[in-house]
Amino acid sequence: MNGTAPDVDAMVDRLESYVRHETPTGDAARLDAFGEVLLARHRELGATVRRVAAPGGDHLVMEHPGRGAKAGAAPVLFLGHHDTVWPVGQLDGPMPWRVADGVAHGPGAYDMKGGLVVMEAALELARDAGEAGGTGRPPVRVVVVADEEVGSPTASALVAEAARDAVAVLGFESPHPDGSLKSGRRGSTRLRLAVEGVEAHAALDPGAGISAVDELVDQLILVRSIVRHAPGDVLCNVGTIAGGGRTNVVPAAAHADIGLRFADAESERVVLDGLTSLRPIRSGAAVTAEVMSRRPTWAPGEASAALLGTVRRAAATLDLRIGGAPAAGGADTNTTGSLGVPTLDGFGPRGAGAHAVHEQVVVASLEERARLVAAVLAEI
Repeated sequence: MNGTAPDVDAMVDRLESYVRHETPTGDAARLDAFGEVLLARHRELGATVRRVAAPGGDHLVMEHPGRGAKAGAAPVLFLGHHDTVWPVGQLDGPMPWRVADGVAHGPGAYDMKGGLVVMEAALELARDAGEAGGTGRPPVRVVVVADEEVGSPTASALVAEAARDAVAVLGFESPHPDGSLKSGRRGSTRLRLAVEGVEAHAALDPGAGISAVDELVDQLILVRSIVRHAPGDVLCNVGTIAGGGRTNVVPAAAHADIGLRFADAESERVVLDGLTSLRPIRSGAAVTAEVMSRRPTWAPGEASAALLGTVRRAAATLDLRIGGAPAAGGADTNTTGSLGVPTLDGFGPRGAGAHAVHEQVVVASLEERARLVAAVLAEI
């Protein structure tokens, strides 16, 4: 590694190492083992590090000091995660690690261990530039969370606190397919709609029962109506339905897990108010709506636009052109963007296949994104 360009072969080797640490969300032992690898790497880069305990795996906080004239400036926050959607065994099954035709394949390579590699390489470039007499850089606070893939239920408060004094937030998820950054994100909520009924024999005494399944079906019709009448665009996906057991028993319990995406904060408020206020249709039934995780809507605004201008100036020094546009998917940058902190996401490498068996990273983009982030640190 030198002050102007990262060692791409070393980045690919590190990515392979990270991918081979399989880290499904909720597997605390595997996440914590990989977390120790990340902490050691950031110690090597000069950071002070700490763990934030969580039952499904610890979150990681790394504080890199500023350098030169910017040493006392407000920190830049880097956001990432080390959990993946993949169960253990993908490497030995449908998703073996391989590099072919300039593309690296493997579970978690794109979402988002490639982003972790870019983050570290950028910090090394910025450090080496400072040691060579460059303009210096502000302090960098790195937060890597362990439950991002399920909505960061235990990490969102940590992310908000870490952003409290930050001058800017850079997220290391993947960019848009053309390499553009993400300047806003839909709000994202996971909600469980649960129904309690009364069990009874479906033939001998059906009138004594209250079907939780029938009640749930009717409640889901109401859910569609609430979503349809929201003031803005809302995506609604009923991803899981469960309930009952035998056809000769009136079911006493049923539930549905619902994924919601909101383009604007008002639609988010209207829909969530409606869903958490649902009442049973059948006398004797009970209906509850539990928000399992929530990421607020991050609408594009002046703060992110100003940060994008800074990124474009930095990119110009590298003969790169960088655009920005909102994204449909949610991430921890929803939290910081919704708080009004200047935020951009998508500083990870280009590639494809998030949450798909063809997950892949364009190897050349690892170097390009690391150089871009280092340039942004010099420009801020």
